[in-house]
Amino acid sequence: MIKIRTKLLIYFATLLLIMVAVSLMLYQNNKNAVSEYDDNFRRFLLLNEITQTTNAIYDKLTLYIIEDSPELLKEYTKNRESLIQLQKQLEDLKPYSNNIIQIKNYENMISSLLEQSDLTVLSFESGDIDLYYDNLFETELISTFIHETTLMLINEELTDYHQFYESMVEKQRITNYMGIAIIFASFIISTLFAVWFSTGITRSISTLNTAAHEISKGNFEGKDVQVSSKDELWFLSKTFNEMKRNVRQLVDEIQENSRLNQALKEMELKSLQNQINPHFLFNTLNAILKTSYIEGAERTGQLISSISTLLRYNLGNLNKTMLLNEEVEIVKEYFYIQKSRFGDRISFEINHENIDLSIPIPCLTLQPIVENAFVHGIEELEEGAKISLEIYQQEDHLIVDICDNGVGMDERTRLSLLKNEHKKMGTHQKGEGHSTGIGMQNVRRRLEIFYQKVDVMDIISSPGEGTIIRLKLPIHFKEAKDD
Repeated sequence: MIKIRTKLLIYFATLLLIMVAVSLMLYQNNKNAVSEYDDNFRRFLLLNEITQTTNAIYDKLTLYIIEDSPELLKEYTKNRESLIQLQKQLEDLKPYSNNIIQIKNYENMISSLLEQSDLTVLSFESGDIDLYYDNLFETELISTFIHETTLMLINEELTDYHQFYESMVEKQRITNYMGIAIIFASFIISTLFAVWFSTGITRSISTLNTAAHEISKGNFEGKDVQVSSKDELWFLSKTFNEMKRNVRQLVDEIQENSRLNQALKEMELKSLQNQINPHFLFNTLNAILKTSYIEGAERTGQLISSISTLLRYNLGNLNKTMLLNEEVEIVKEYFYIQKSRFGDRISFEINHENIDLSIPIPCLTLQPIVENAFVHGIEELEEGAKISLEIYQQEDHLIVDICDNGVGMDERTRLSLLKNEHKKMGTHQKGEGHSTGIGMQNVRRRLEIFYQKVDVMDIISSPGEGTIIRLKLPIHFKEAKDD
């Protein structure tokens, strides 16, 4: 992740580097131009100083011969030494001259001048008039040649300098244009970068602001905030999206718990007020009455005992935890009562051989399912109706199957019983028995809360082929839970 501060530092460092590079390029170009100009100017001064020194040597030599003054001889000697030094500097002209031979001849002429002037002084001091006159004439002639050659060399230098000046002006113009172009390009790039950078920040902040505004209205279903840049805003958007999901999950859990708590309160109130269904009680007492006429008091007593056990269990606290074997015993009592009513029209089977039934389970779990199987599955059958309760172990679960061979149900009804539909749970809910008034969805939701799982119930059914209500109870669940 590259931080925003790092991006800004890289941007300003790059911009500063470009400006420094342009400045150094312009400075070096100007420095080279000044250096070349100084070299040309020094060559002009050297040639001019050579011709002036040669003239001074001839003049001092002539005055010395005329006046025979030691002071003039010293000045001559001084000018002679200066010319020797200037002759040595001619080596610097060779790399810049197009005619090295001419420079070499120019050096030879200076040497001849120095030699001829020395001969003139020696012949004068020896008193040979004809000889020092000839030597002085030769010195004058060589000085004239040097002067003419100097003018020619200066003329060549001026020609070269003119070309140099034009090329230098052209180079300077190109350099200036290049510098302006680089500065203009840097300005354009800097502007585009500033626009891109500021747009990325403001767009991300605007997106976060819009998403936060939607969340403040209670809308948690919007899309996640997406930030392409890997910086602090990306981390902020990622954290914001996680926070939104956590808040949405928390709100859903609060709503679900509130709905379930409300449903449990309504079920408990309904259990206290309407658990004794008049229709069920009437049919049961009628069955007891018929039995008392047909059979002896023993069966009547047993039937009354079953009713008492069932009513006492149904009127108990709905929030209490029971064991599975207790629920099975209540189902047996319910089976006995229904068998007394319908006789051979229905049959009941309970299979749980060698199975430990001491697993906690919410109160009133099996009986409402059996009632629903009877009321909505087999009650309309004239004969051959069958309900069975099978309990067996499957891996780490205890499977409880309540099976009937009744009318079954379509897929839409099956799915509606398995989904968490946001409806108020009450006595008019679909799929309720007639003694408890507790529907299938209520049983399923109580099991989900009790075991803290969502896959505690499954329904296998199709129209005309009966129904299997399958409960999946975790074997290792040893602690009773509050609904």
